[in-house]
Amino acid sequence: MNIKNLLVVIDPTREQQQPALDRATSLLGQFPGAQLTLMICDYIPALDGGLLFESAALEKARESLLAHHREYLEELAAPLRAKGTAVETKAIWGKRLDRHVLREVSTLKPDLVLKATRHHNVFKRLLLTSSDWQLIRYCEAPLWLVKRGDKTIKRLCASVDPLHSADKPAALDQKLIACGASLGKQLGAGIDLVHCYTPLPRTMVFDASVIADYEGYAQDVKQHHATAFSQLLARSPAEGAETHLLEGDPEEALPGFLEKENIDLLIMGAVSRSRLDSALIGHTAERLLDLVPCDVLVIKPDGFVDPSKP
Repeated sequence: MNIKNLLVVIDPTREQQQPALDRATSLLGQFPGAQLTLMICDYIPALDGGLLFESAALEKARESLLAHHREYLEELAAPLRAKGTAVETKAIWGKRLDRHVLREVSTLKPDLVLKATRHHNVFKRLLLTSSDWQLIRYCEAPLWLVKRGDKTIKRLCASVDPLHSADKPAALDQKLIACGASLGKQLGAGIDLVHCYTPLPRTMVFDASVIADYEGYAQDVKQHHATAFSQLLARSPAEGAETHLLEGDPEEALPGFLEKENIDLLIMGAVSRSRLDSALIGHTAERLLDLVPCDVLVIKPDGFVDPSKP
């Protein structure tokens, strides 16, 4: 990865710790000359009177809040500037954090967006309203969702889908492998490549001949995926990478694997479905976000354009 411009989303609810900034700061050592933009977006309903209740007092209160955030951003930027890093700051008032981040991505064209992520409650999972999920779908730049900004990246894992059962373009898997190999080399981290596959459960197999030899069927499915995985690796080799073929859906097989292997960063691909499809099933990356114990880096296909733009 060639990173020259980073957009770091600062969490206004945190005063002491900013995991996204911690991660960005650690990356600066591997990408000298990179510049940062620190943005903070805040919205407090009590300070939004609407058209009927707008007043000079509310406007002044909002400006005071933004002034406080600007001061905080300057405090965060000072030690980085002292080391020679170019840092811009931006404080924004408004709803829908994801829309403001996407607007900045469209304007700044960053090479990487970093944002801290938290556990999402069941209600938000059902409605798929989280800003993180919206950014996974629509962010044109690589999106690094940070869980532990203070943890060194010693081992990373790229999850690929050579049979494209998740409707991913074939070239995206090659991009994920190349990204993992490049980032692993730059960070001095080991790399794992993993592919998850799922044969039909016995209870869903209706062909009598298959039921009679389910084990043979399951072995054939495994071999089919293993062959596709090997062919992908032949086209896109990653020197020194360890490869793993896991049985099970990604949200079932990956979390335990990542924890067992002490993976610090999961690299995944994502493409944008229609709004209806997204509402019904969501992305694998969205479903995995709360389940995995590590940071998640989401990569889009080359030429991806945010379909939610007006």
